[in-house]
Amino acid sequence: MSIHNKINVAVIGATGFTGLDLVLILSKHPKVKVTNLCATKNLGKNINFFDKRIKKKLPKISSISAINWKNIDLVFLSLPNGGAQKLIKKIFYKYTNIKFIDLSADFRITNPIIYEANYKIKHQAKNLIKYSIYSIPEFSGKKINKFRIISNPGCYPTSVQIPLIPLIKKNLIKIHDITIDSKSGYSGAGKNLEKKFSHKNLFSSTFAYSPKLHRHICEIDQQLLKFTNKKITFSMNPHLLPTFRGILSSIYVHSKKNNSAKLLRNELIKFYRNSKFIKILKINEPLGSGNILNTNNCEISVCETRVKNKLVIFSALDNLVKGASGQAIQNMNYLYNFPEQLGLA
Repeated sequence: MSIHNKINVAVIGATGFTGLDLVLILSKHPKVKVTNLCATKNLGKNINFFDKRIKKKLPKISSISAINWKNIDLVFLSLPNGGAQKLIKKIFYKYTNIKFIDLSADFRITNPIIYEANYKIKHQAKNLIKYSIYSIPEFSGKKINKFRIISNPGCYPTSVQIPLIPLIKKNLIKIHDITIDSKSGYSGAGKNLEKKFSHKNLFSSTFAYSPKLHRHICEIDQQLLKFTNKKITFSMNPHLLPTFRGILSSIYVHSKKNNSAKLLRNELIKFYRNSKFIKILKINEPLGSGNILNTNNCEISVCETRVKNKLVIFSALDNLVKGASGQAIQNMNYLYNFPEQLGLA
């Protein structure tokens, strides 16, 4: 920790979409001193070359080799899958004071066999999984203080788990045949979008993909089972939208015992009564992603349909904030016992 009672933070992968939002929030956080901003390209450039929203003077872009690890308290890793595990493996035992918040999938899946099957990457830090925790702060809270590696959840899984877990735990909805229809701004697919998808006119059209094998499905499976002790049957249909950021998940469920939309809404209100960032709207209230852009909020609306006992739950969040960087800062606040909203309000 610095002499000004701030934590010394390094951001690795600072120039991607998620990394830039992360740096923007960190630059305004009163308890953070950003010591290193790392990338593999554009070394020596100022961070505001990539994002004009970042006004504070920060260290120039450097390589990882420029980091003085002895002076670092916390490392944010915003790297492609496979990158975080390699780096953490190198320094975890040598610098035992350092904590890590990983925004990739490297430590989200506790079973390395499932990770390797879904991400087609050999896990090179299996022995470190036991030192990690998957953390949506609304569920994990201060439990993360016991861990050095915090695995930040995926954006789609965050939008799904926040509304579903409380309702399944209370046995209010049927756990089979849940349909998840999730739509995200194209930033969710990262940079170099055209290299990942051959679909034409990606930036001006709607694109459905991976209804059976999307990589976030195993993450949702794992976490629903962990928190509810029930095997949930669901399908997930992701889409990319011709907008930069934001997620809207439409989750179709069947209520149990004629449970009403009002009952489900009341349970969500009760569960999140002390949560700073979860907003439960009125029954049947229309919901879009516009209100939550550039915030760490998740808005939820429970709605009736024309089919008896079939309800749709809308869940909206910013994929780059509550679905990534903002949630990472929220986790950092818990990790260091800062106020949960610090730097995010």
